[in-house]
Amino acid sequence: MKKIIIYTNETCPYCKQIKEELTKNNMTFENRLTSEFKNEWQKVTNLTGISTVPTILYKENYFVPARDFGNPQHLMSIIKDFKPSEFSPDIQALERIKTLAYGIQTAFGRTDQILRQIETKLNTEEKDEHKSND
Repeated sequence: MKKIIIYTNETCPYCKQIKEELTKNNMTFENRLTSEFKNEWQKVTNLTGISTVPTILYKENYFVPARDFGNPQHLMSIIKDFKPSEFSPDIQALERIKTLAYGIQTAFGRTDQILRQIETKLNTEEKDEHKSND
């Protein structure tokens, strides 16, 4: 199995959980404290846009908590089942941007729908209030 690198902070309890889960699953890893690998960590955060630990590097892919995995068991599943993409990084990036745009569009659509429902309810309540005051 290719080496796993985990970027952590000394005081991070979630980092400790992830390292324990990796050990429990017999996965070897190299722990890199962000305080000791400052330049490298800066490059990672510049790339991912997220400075959250524990960030995991596995087979040239970064896995960030909440963005890529929800708990230690989810991360173990991702690592165990990981298969590198057959597509070029450019095609992967384009498809991820399209997926992100779709997700944003969907979220805005849902938000608009909820706001319209609230507006309708407020208008209905306002009309009912005016009727009862007449």
